[in-house]
Amino acid sequence: MDFGRGRGRARWFHTLILILALMPVPVSSQPQATAFDGKQALAHAAAMVALGPRPINSEALENNRVYIEAELKALGLTPWRDEFTAETPLGPAAMANILAEVPALGGSPDRPIILLAGHYDTKRFDGVEFVGANDGASSAAMLLALAPALLSDPLGLPVWLVFFDGEEAVVAWTTDDSTYGSRHLVERFTHDGTLDRIGAMILFDMVGDKDLDISREIASTGWLNDIVWSSARELGHGANFPNTYHQILDDHLPFLEAGVDAIDLIDFNYGPGNRYWHSPFDTLDKLSANSLQIVGDVMLAALPRIEAALRP
Repeated sequence: MDFGRGRGRARWFHTLILILALMPVPVSSQPQATAFDGKQALAHAAAMVALGPRPINSEALENNRVYIEAELKALGLTPWRDEFTAETPLGPAAMANILAEVPALGGSPDRPIILLAGHYDTKRFDGVEFVGANDGASSAAMLLALAPALLSDPLGLPVWLVFFDGEEAVVAWTTDDSTYGSRHLVERFTHDGTLDRIGAMILFDMVGDKDLDISREIASTGWLNDIVWSSARELGHGANFPNTYHQILDDHLPFLEAGVDAIDLIDFNYGPGNRYWHSPFDTLDKLSANSLQIVGDVMLAALPRIEAALRP
């Protein structure tokens, strides 16, 4: 990820959705805080970090895929691989996104889809032990820990979990050397018609920092930002979701550019002067179960409101 911008929807649609976003949700319909397990999320991150650096074309990255698929299968889900070959500055590279659907509770199967996404690869550094505890493991761990909570209290809309490969640049970040998995999936969804069914895309990236500080990503869709930040405030986590803004290039941008409403939840203030980012300091001890718990609880509180805004 890096600094950048995307695009949103029309002004009138934003206004309508903002009204829906700010409508109170009955307390009885909000998920209980115990539905998400931050300790389990941290355990998933630890298991992935234990595999070592996980850049593209590495055995460790394939082992990470196998781990993600095994955990999803253990929950009764059916993961599938979106395999493709990406052209990188270092030549062709085999990549694979991993997807799994949490079915909706009743209703028509053609209802809008909510995508919950994150990447699982780590940045390639020659001669440096970069295990990507926050930048890579935390987002994939968040998705794995959200899955049982969503299964135990399903939404009325289908939720697709998407683990992106190739988010990181192989050499240096450009529009062509980055976000390989998300760009490929948007292209695939455009061709097979799935893109028209996606109502919202929520991206997690770097969400495990002990000193959690998630600013609003300025390119992200306004009504999604408003729902998430109001949910955080109502749960008492306003300090962790301050009303400050930053610009980030990340896996949400290909979706925004294709006309899908999307949001990037990322703490790009990682260590003093952001010094832990893309460095050997990005290790498991910098993460906390409490931070993962906060993000998980906020997401589960926000999802019913997102669903209400998307229902036809």
